[in-house]
Amino acid sequence: MAKPAKKLVIITEKLLLKQVAKIIDASGASGYTVVETGGKGSRNMRSSGQPSVSDTTSNIKFEVLTDTYDMAVAISDQVAAQFFTDYAGIIYICDAEVLYAHSFCGPEGC
Repeated sequence: MAKPAKKLVIITEKLLLKQVAKIIDASGASGYTVVETGGKGSRNMRSSGQPSVSDTTSNIKFEVLTDTYDMAVAISDQVAAQFFTDYAGIIYICDAEVLYAHSFCGPEGC
């Protein structure tokens, strides 16, 4: 049986990996997936002030499944407040369903 969840996606500069991971860990989320990624956005500038190069390793993308919308928003608020004035990034939240994940479901099951 599927369990409703929220998928929080954070795309930002690779140099923020440890800091964003720390916020996610402190929030109580059970885990995350992070991948290297690249692309082009409206800001088109790196934190160094140089134009961005659309390669496949200049950014990172976190995907975090949370039990609640409130947890996803709390994580996103902290990341945006701490980093998005000085670094490129975007955050969005989607509805998701967890199908097979014992650790996400908890001891009571899904």
